[in-house]
Amino acid sequence: MPRYNAPFEIHVHGQVALRADVRFEQLQEALKPLWKYAGARSLSDGANSSYEDEPGIKFDATEHLLQMCWTVAGDHDFRQALDELCMNLNDIADSGAAVEVTFYDAEFDDEDGAQGGESRDDFLMLFVGPNPAAIMQVQRDLLVQDVINLMERHFDGAELSGVVAEVDKLFSQRFDALVNSLALGKPPSGPGGNHGGGHGGGGRKPRHLH
Repeated sequence: MPRYNAPFEIHVHGQVALRADVRFEQLQEALKPLWKYAGARSLSDGANSSYEDEPGIKFDATEHLLQMCWTVAGDHDFRQALDELCMNLNDIADSGAAVEVTFYDAEFDDEDGAQGGESRDDFLMLFVGPNPAAIMQVQRDLLVQDVINLMERHFDGAELSGVVAEVDKLFSQRFDALVNSLALGKPPSGPGGNHGGGHGGGGRKPRHLH
């Protein structure tokens, strides 16, 4: 059932390439943690976002693509739904993908910030994929993009090949460690695992991530 006076507005944003054999019924079951949390009885019933200007949850059967730009009212217990969601998407994903989840403090406003108050905003970056290699690939690509964007303020892009090579070396070492430990089904520990994030005590992220 809908959650009234919930402490957070939770925004889920991402695009996941699905296997060509995935049908709507399979996707509905995979996304059950989301639409059930929203109090819906089916994916069709729960696909709409709390905000009319957001696309919500869309399934492109032709392109085999899941697109999410969806907001729901909730609390910290939504993280349990995210754990289930990631496991389910791993089973139907065709390649690695990142899913952004932002918890917006529903009771915080700009006046609180002006008076020195701090919001309880939080942000998670989740990674899904058919296997650890696919997940690590999308993690690697995002990290390289972030590093290059940061360092290009000080260096020419052509000078950063060595930095990219070091990032690749780190991910190769992590993958080798996973293989050697026979822990392929277990996410690596630490902030570089399937779940990453931090508290949003600074400036607030934009509410709509289109």
